[in-house]
Amino acid sequence: MNVQKIYEYALQREEEGFRFFSDHATNTRHAVIKEIFERLADEEAGHISFIKRHLAATDDSQPANEPDLGGSGWFDQRAAAEQLEQSLSESMLPDVAVLRTAFLIERDLAEFYEMAADRAEGQNRKVFQQLAAWERGHETLFKDLHDRIFKHYTEMPWGG
Repeated sequence: MNVQKIYEYALQREEEGFRFFSDHATNTRHAVIKEIFERLADEEAGHISFIKRHLAATDDSQPANEPDLGGSGWFDQRAAAEQLEQSLSESMLPDVAVLRTAFLIERDLAEFYEMAADRAEGQNRKVFQQLAAWERGHETLFKDLHDRIFKHYTEMPWGG
């Protein structure tokens, strides 16, 4: 397995995610979802830096520092509890589709990192496991947001 190529691919995917979340933070109507997208874009920027450090280590044949095996950032601690009721009262159909797309992006990336971890060894396995855990946390967040908003939307009176 060529670990450098996996890091390069991961870097491209994280940069795509960063652009997606940044763009949708600008375009969403929901204040809470906007904040979540902004914070997720910040986390994706952190993932980009994390991957770049490990990519540079593969170029130099030097191991990078141990991966940060702490929590998966802002989302695990706060997102599900943040002012979702405010968000639910606003017009939401466009954001339901965006949340579904965000969920699928995060799920796909988590699966990619899990596959890479299964094939990697040592330090690289830990790095990919950490990235997968972060993405699984994001996946769970977006699935929950999507399901809650979609349920609320479908129960609104026509034209709501």
